[in-house]
Amino acid sequence: MAFLSPSERHYPVSVAPMMDRTDRHFRYFMRQITQRTLLYTEMVTSAAILNGDRHHLLDFSPIEKPLVLQVGGDNPQDLAECARIATDWGYDEINLNVGCPSSRVQNGHFGACLMAQPEKVAACLEAMMQATHLPVSVKHRIGIDECDRYEDMVHFVQTVTASGCQIFSVHARKAWLQGLSPKENRDIPPLRYEDVYRLKQELSHLWIEINGGFTQLVQVQNQLPKVDAVMIGRAAYDNPYLFTTVDSDFYHEKIAAPSRLKVAQAMMNYLEEWKTKGLLKPHSITRHMLQLFSGQPGSRAWKRLLTEQGCRPDAGPEIIYQALDKVLTMPGLT
Repeated sequence: MAFLSPSERHYPVSVAPMMDRTDRHFRYFMRQITQRTLLYTEMVTSAAILNGDRHHLLDFSPIEKPLVLQVGGDNPQDLAECARIATDWGYDEINLNVGCPSSRVQNGHFGACLMAQPEKVAACLEAMMQATHLPVSVKHRIGIDECDRYEDMVHFVQTVTASGCQIFSVHARKAWLQGLSPKENRDIPPLRYEDVYRLKQELSHLWIEINGGFTQLVQVQNQLPKVDAVMIGRAAYDNPYLFTTVDSDFYHEKIAAPSRLKVAQAMMNYLEEWKTKGLLKPHSITRHMLQLFSGQPGSRAWKRLLTEQGCRPDAGPEIIYQALDKVLTMPGLT
């Protein structure tokens, strides 16, 4: 079993797992901006891993590491096998999703609805930890539906720790399993950071990461005295260049921040590699780059060209060059 104390884990900043966003191409893109930030896959169900195309679901480039595989499921034996597969595949950690509120996930009896069954979550995590030497963590909400008191969350966490799990990423919003869409569940329930701070204060031996609503690095700095780490979700996708100083600010790397131009050039080469393989449409890569110039002059033209041209099956790295031409000549670009 893999036990990891807070002092042994050195990832103060991470990018949250996000469906249809944190695929391997987005992760490669992010690695041009930050080399040290902990990255997660999209959630992959245990059934998909056991029965689907594993190379399509699990393959990644070594540059994407450190990398966590997030798994969704509720069967301990299946999740244990997924943990063994993830270990063989070369992932650095494995995370169990107990936070997604979508109806599809609920119909599969996993995700946020498992917060009502902490003993089952503990059994799943214990099976996973027995199957691998890698760290195993859980990502969960502060509560679900009417079971949303601080005491309810503490009961969940303390029950789960019986498995040996010590790493908890806590989305500081409750989830309404009925009546709200997954998108609404990211905005409507109020953020309750104080509950996460209190959890860390009272269970200081656990590694507690806070997630929800963070859009600026100064917010991350303000959180770290109270918790062990901060997970950033939508802001990482909407403003990826936000992470350009993470390596120096939080990981104390003495490296120069990459320019947007350098990032775009690296992605030209990456797109060329995949075009040569003939395995995917350019849009699969360029769609993740739309916000590279977020807030900069020419950003709208950049996004429009990548969106329109990236859908062409014959498009190649020249579309990134053409899009760059729209922004590099703009006054005021930083």
